[in-house]
Amino acid sequence: MSISAATAELPSILLLDDEPRSLETMRRTLEEEFSVHCTGSVSQARELLTRQTVDVILCDQRMPDMSGVAFLKEVRDAWPDCVRIVISGYSDSEDIIAGINEAGIFRYVLKPWMPEHLLDVVRSAVQARSLQHEVNRIELDLRNSPDALRARKGQRLNEARTLFDFERIVRASGSPLDAVCDMAARLARHDISVLVQGESGSGKELLARAIHYASPRLSGPFVVENCAAITDSLLESELFGHKRGAFTGAFDDHMGLFQRAHKGTLFLDEIGETTPAFQVKLLRVLQEGEVRPVGAARAIPVDVRIVCATHRNLEADVQAGRFREDLYYRLAETTLTMLPLRERVGDIAPIANKLLAEAAARLGRSNLQFSSEALSTLLAYPWPGNIRELRNEIGRAVALCDEPVIGARALSSKVLNGQLGRYAPSAGSHHSAMPTNGTLAERLEAIEAVVLRECLLRHQWNKTRAAEELGLSRVGLRAKLARLGLEGPLQ
Repeated sequence: MSISAATAELPSILLLDDEPRSLETMRRTLEEEFSVHCTGSVSQARELLTRQTVDVILCDQRMPDMSGVAFLKEVRDAWPDCVRIVISGYSDSEDIIAGINEAGIFRYVLKPWMPEHLLDVVRSAVQARSLQHEVNRIELDLRNSPDALRARKGQRLNEARTLFDFERIVRASGSPLDAVCDMAARLARHDISVLVQGESGSGKELLARAIHYASPRLSGPFVVENCAAITDSLLESELFGHKRGAFTGAFDDHMGLFQRAHKGTLFLDEIGETTPAFQVKLLRVLQEGEVRPVGAARAIPVDVRIVCATHRNLEADVQAGRFREDLYYRLAETTLTMLPLRERVGDIAPIANKLLAEAAARLGRSNLQFSSEALSTLLAYPWPGNIRELRNEIGRAVALCDEPVIGARALSSKVLNGQLGRYAPSAGSHHSAMPTNGTLAERLEAIEAVVLRECLLRHQWNKTRAAEELGLSRVGLRAKLARLGLEGPLQ
């Protein structure tokens, strides 16, 4: 099978699973952004690894000939540059810890996985491999020329400061985010903890990175941990570290993320998902400024700035007894809120155009733009998944559209039909969320405009077909469009 130049430049992903249906589902999820190779056995995987460079390997834990962790340990020894990910339907903490220690697992993904989550994990793995290559090159430079490396470090820090500057958080002029970014920039200069609130996919980690690179700690590490992704015991080991032999599967000493973030910033995502038992341990670390790795005899001082994020209302959780009040006030010396896209519609266009440019570059396309109809459709959709959902939608449209102008027909039916979302019944609801302002005639007219526009978009503004579907004459449809001020391509 021939491979196009664009595909050849994509990161190479190897999927290993003995279940064909699971393998096919993963392939379909990843193939738009990566060059995907599928194998159903360890022997096939070995053979492919010997003849082709692979950036990331995703391996099922339960395989007929050997476990996923055992095979990835073999991969670690023979092909150490390959980033290793385990996928399993079993949340056995011993398996997870063994995978991290023995096979150097980058992530442990539990079934059933969500497509967006799997894509994010693989994207992070590809980025980690690229960064590791850069680190290796810098280490080589260090051996040859310390002065050159110091100069390069300063250059890299300036680049990082520019890349994650608050002005680079894409938004329109006069956006509601302006006030959030202004406050974050002022807070960044002071070594206080920050709690970032907001829905999933709204850009909380991006704001946290901007705070780090605008702070005096910018030359230190920025370390990320998702507290909702792993169990309490594993989270304690990840954050605080452990000593060899501390528990079953602890074959080596493990440095925790608090130590790795020393003199830098530790970003704890979804802190609201932690249990009260773990919250007690975290509070002690923050109070004492030191961590005691699991199984260690003494504590280790750490100097870390904490930035946390959550989609939950932690104040309500405190009142309900689900989150410790003393920890809340330690973490939330100040609070920032990232607004969802539906509350900053003016930001959708510049964000969409930036994501379009990124997707076009990733997929080997150039000079792409949205049609006015496509952009109007994006503006009308409520985006419950926020920027993450918008990125996936645009990536899909770029992959499916061969034209230089991406029209509304390249968007998914969910987004096209989603324009009705503000008026359609929600799941589990027994009534429609109708417009609540204006007279009866005004409210009916607003709904009529949404229905007409959705129908025309589906028919690519073919008024004859739209009129037939709606039971109108073409003249009658034109009159309604003129009355409602709906414009579209000439037919």
